[in-house]
Amino acid sequence: MKVDGVAYRSIWRDPSETTVTVVDQTLLPHRFDTLKLMNVADAIDAIKRMVVRGAPLIGVTGAYGYAMALRDDPSDANVDAAFDAINAARPTAVNLRWALEIMRQEVRDLAPDDRAVAAYVTADRLRAEDIETNGAIAEQGARLVREIYEANGRSRPVNILTHCNTGWIACVDWGTALGVVYRAHDDGIPVHVWVDETRPRNQGASLTTWELGSHGVPHTLIVDNAGGHLMQHGQVDICLVGADRVTASGDACNKIGTYLKALAAKDNHVPFYVVLPGSTIDWGMQDGVAEIEIEERASDEVTHISGVAGDGSIVKVRLAPKGTKVGNPAFDVTPARLVTGLVTERGVAPASREGLRALYPEKG
Repeated sequence: MKVDGVAYRSIWRDPSETTVTVVDQTLLPHRFDTLKLMNVADAIDAIKRMVVRGAPLIGVTGAYGYAMALRDDPSDANVDAAFDAINAARPTAVNLRWALEIMRQEVRDLAPDDRAVAAYVTADRLRAEDIETNGAIAEQGARLVREIYEANGRSRPVNILTHCNTGWIACVDWGTALGVVYRAHDDGIPVHVWVDETRPRNQGASLTTWELGSHGVPHTLIVDNAGGHLMQHGQVDICLVGADRVTASGDACNKIGTYLKALAAKDNHVPFYVVLPGSTIDWGMQDGVAEIEIEERASDEVTHISGVAGDGSIVKVRLAPKGTKVGNPAFDVTPARLVTGLVTERGVAPASREGLRALYPEKG
């Protein structure tokens, strides 16, 4: 995707270097800047502070963090120690563990002196595969948008409601749910996106609006609680959301507030699709509500908000009275019964064990 006419991806590495550069998402949309990650501690910090966020990007960043860890210490002990340290950075997004398991498998049986090179090769491959996978997801999902446009007699834009940020900045490129929007838009299908602000971190208000505006996609920012009202009045044709973890039975864990959107969609007969790569499926988990660990984040994400002051500086201000007790679960789980379908790089499947196994028969 392009920023001010320059093509970017969210993470990249000069082949002559062992460091990686990422877009610093904590500064968006007010400032576009990049940050160089020099070592595994930098990678862990970037994941924890959400300099990088979005399940696919977290996975790729973790892979590069693992490569940097083995660059500095390729010992047998660090093969597992680095895995554990990076994996603990964000417990909910399954892509992080998925990527780290691939990395560890590739290097475990190698001689210590060979591990770092193999790790960088594998991390580079995971980055390239993420771009290819998300491009395929975009193609699959755009067909759904086209079907709605045709069913409406090509008389008006397709109104899409999304939640949080699922664009190229959450992946290496394209994105998941927003990747579908970009593909449909680029294919000439008129679309309009209702963008949830996505409290408490406002990733819809800051990141999704920034992305859509940069790409020229018509959109309107709404408060999180407006979605049900819009659905009641026929102003939403389809809901497209991402996921940080999907169980083998089709339950979807995503940014807090997604479950409420699914309930409103079900009540108003609005199709609700979860858009994800296969790497986001946790094949060892069945009951998302009971089994998925929900990350509890810092209270200042709720009590404070960031914005631009009159002098152009980025400031954080307090919204709640000092000392207010805060609960801040970062995710919720939408049961499979509320999900119309799962959009993956291999096609669209019912949100069920049978639907997913049909797309991924190698999972048994």
